[in-house]
Formats: sequence, structure tokens, C-alpha cells
Amino acid sequence: MPSEEFEFGLAPIYRILKKAGATRAGEDAIIELAKTLDQIGTEIGKHAVELSTHAGRKTIKAEDIRLAAKYVTKT
Repeated sequence: MPSEEFEFGLAPIYRILKKAGATRAGEDAIIELAKTLDQIGTEIGKHAVELSTHAGRKTIKAEDIRLAAKYVTKT
């Protein structure tokens, strides 16, 4: 069992890989995807906070998340 803490459990990460078509996934791959999703999620969250603050709101809305995700993923 890894000693690292993630915001996402490893079982849901494995299910994401299975949903993507993986037949099998090593624990190292699952941990790496968890780290990556945690980093991306944190960046999206930071940008969403900036957007809501700029709009004069304390509440983050779905629109903030969508815009922040586009910015972070550049899509």
C-alpha cells in the first residue's frame, strides 16, 4: 500500500483506466495517474478561485470550473 495521500482513492483511478480500455494496470501507473489528476485538479481549482474572485463572488460556479479547465488543459 503506498504511503502517499491522494484526494482520489486508487480504486476509482483504476476504474478510470479500465473505462479507458486498459486490461490491466500496474500500481505504479495507478499512483502516477492519481498524482497527475491531483495536480491538474489543484491547478483548475486555483484558476476557478481567481475567476470567481474576479467576478466578485465567493462561490465557485460550474462555469468557473469549465473556464479554468479550458485554461489549464489548453483545449
